[in-house]
Amino acid sequence: MLASRVVTSRAAPSRVDPQRLAADWLRALRGRRSQVAFSRRFGYRSNIAYRWESARCFPSASATLQMLAALGIDVAACLAGFYRGTPAWLADIDPTSIAGVARLLQDQRGDATLVELSRRTGYSRFALNRWLRAKADPTLPELLTLIEFTSRRVLDFVAAFTDPEQLPSARAPWRLLQGARQAAYDEPWSHAVLRALELDEYRSSPAHQPGWIARRLGISPELEQSSLDVLLRSGQIQHNEGRYEPTEIQSVDTRTDPERARALRASWASVGVERLRAGAPGLLSYNLGMVSRADLERIELLQRAHYKKIVNLIAESSPGECVVLYSAQLLELS
Repeated sequence: MLASRVVTSRAAPSRVDPQRLAADWLRALRGRRSQVAFSRRFGYRSNIAYRWESARCFPSASATLQMLAALGIDVAACLAGFYRGTPAWLADIDPTSIAGVARLLQDQRGDATLVELSRRTGYSRFALNRWLRAKADPTLPELLTLIEFTSRRVLDFVAAFTDPEQLPSARAPWRLLQGARQAAYDEPWSHAVLRALELDEYRSSPAHQPGWIARRLGISPELEQSSLDVLLRSGQIQHNEGRYEPTEIQSVDTRTDPERARALRASWASVGVERLRAGAPGLLSYNLGMVSRADLERIELLQRAHYKKIVNLIAESSPGECVVLYSAQLLELS
């Protein structure tokens, strides 16, 4: 089954400063130790912890993961939590090595080209190529930047290892993200309404017109209003000069609660079926066949890569002219 994710309708800047996030994370790892004691704990003669926490320099990504392991944190288990499942490469590659960092980045990259990655992150294709081939090791902020601009899940990545509430730069966006997840579970249509607020036609209107979003999405006025209420309570929108507007455009991974994620997938799948049965335009393709286990795994990899490519295209699409539901499924029937 593919991931559940509520995605943006246009590209969004990073929600946090990767350097500040890295510095806060390293500060949290130090805990109650002094900066000098922490530096010496990892073999540094200078007070390197001070320089890290003041964002003057940073350890490499692999060195950070090695520090986590030395502090008793199960890096492989944390990565499995981030993936929502254990990636096969963890059986053969040390996740705290440069090769492990490269595999993590390769997975987040999907089938994006180096040109696309360079455009999104601002890093040179030469540097990206060396990181992806394990020829060089990105710094911790560079790793965080790459995860944010490839998967848009940097807060989830950090949360797999430490509580974002302990990180000053992550606390507010993390709470907003948690509120957005809860809103997606409680009122699935709220995020479709949120996407409608990003439509150029709505953004250029002189004032909010009750019922306009309902007509545009094919829902009831009551559902429109209840969705707006949920979005207001969760801090995802605000009322400004007669219109509603998003407070922060973001991507929401809804897999943190597997049971509610399944219900959410089923809910949106039923919406697609209902609309197609009613004759609404859209695509629904299927194929029934017999395959080997090895080919089933290959099909799943292709499906995941295709899904990620579509998600990125949706996230970067502009201008905002329509709200779409993209749904994909691959099921073993036997």
